[in-house]
Amino acid sequence: MQNQPRDKHNELKSTSWKKATFNLSLVLLGSGMTFAGGYLASNSQEVSKTASNLAVTRVNAAPPLAATTDPNFITSVVQKVGPAVVRIDSSRTVTSRIPDELNDPFVRRFFGSRLPTSPGTRVQRGTGSGFIISGDGRILTNAHVVDGADKVKVTLKDGRTYQGRVLGKDELTDVAVIKIEANNLPTLALGNSDSLLPGEWAIAIGNPLGLDNSVTTGIVSATGRSSNLIGATDKRVQYIQTDAAINPGNSGGPLLNARGQVIGMNTAIIQGAQGLGFAIPINTAQRISSQLIATGKVEHPYLGIQMLALTPELKQNINSDPNSNLNVDQDKGVLVVKVMPNSPAAKAGVRAGDVIDKLNGQAVTDADSVQKAVENSQIGTASLRMDLYRNGQNLNLAVQPGAFPSAQMQ
Repeated sequence: MQNQPRDKHNELKSTSWKKATFNLSLVLLGSGMTFAGGYLASNSQEVSKTASNLAVTRVNAAPPLAATTDPNFITSVVQKVGPAVVRIDSSRTVTSRIPDELNDPFVRRFFGSRLPTSPGTRVQRGTGSGFIISGDGRILTNAHVVDGADKVKVTLKDGRTYQGRVLGKDELTDVAVIKIEANNLPTLALGNSDSLLPGEWAIAIGNPLGLDNSVTTGIVSATGRSSNLIGATDKRVQYIQTDAAINPGNSGGPLLNARGQVIGMNTAIIQGAQGLGFAIPINTAQRISSQLIATGKVEHPYLGIQMLALTPELKQNINSDPNSNLNVDQDKGVLVVKVMPNSPAAKAGVRAGDVIDKLNGQAVTDADSVQKAVENSQIGTASLRMDLYRNGQNLNLAVQPGAFPSAQMQ
């Protein structure tokens, strides 16, 4: 299903250097991505437990193409995993308000009999995909597939249908867990997305455009595609890129390797591009889903800064821009562009214009490496040590990550 991202936050003024990659510690919403699920898709109509309890098996990644000897291995994979891939139909009731201009007394006087007197309601429907990870009915899908849903219906390949209950969803990683009341269900084995290499087989199964249990194949085109790089700047994910066809309705379906193990969750495409699909690595999806199952929510470590990687060209562009309000005298490191008020970074004394040279003693050259370090940190416990360069001086600050503000996730 298709969900067009909308601008939810003010972006910086459009200068060349401000188009660089920003860290997701402060979320800015992009406009170039189409999520392959959600409401108002092209086929839509207006109208506790921990990871050890999951019935999944983690295994090594599949061998590359040269090691695959069965010419019908894709057919074998599909027959093996197909029963564990489900269709998810979601619906929500939307109330539309009466525009203020229609409540004007003059308008009401002359056109009152033809104007609505109370807000109207309509039902939005959409279709996505998911896959079963435990025999007692836990299902992984994308958060945007079930976002705001009043009702969730899950349909198995054999035609059985169940009412689903959303155990939890996480907008920053776009992962959700649904529970249906059933037992002895088929499940999928999980691979290891950390060991993926470009060129490995990729098999996508889902319900694109409402066409149930469709199969597409390709390869893993790349790994570690940052959210910012592909235009999904409201997410905190290092995506798998694949040329296996991903279409509206594929959201939440599995991306599999040649052994039939899940390596990712299909989630998004870039508008206007062909052969560019993206999936959430299964290691990320499992980490998030474990927290959702245990507590119904996920707390992400947060510093509260915008930042970008410095280059000599970027340094020159910033210093020559009269509206930048920054003066940079280094051409490498990670520049802090903005610090959110009352954020952990602000409380620690980090300022806009600071250049991060090291984090916990390790040199950093890009915003993604800082983001990864923050994501792997613990909220409210050990502090991150930042080596900064400010106005010709070297500083060392300790920043204790806080929980990502839920208000910024809306």
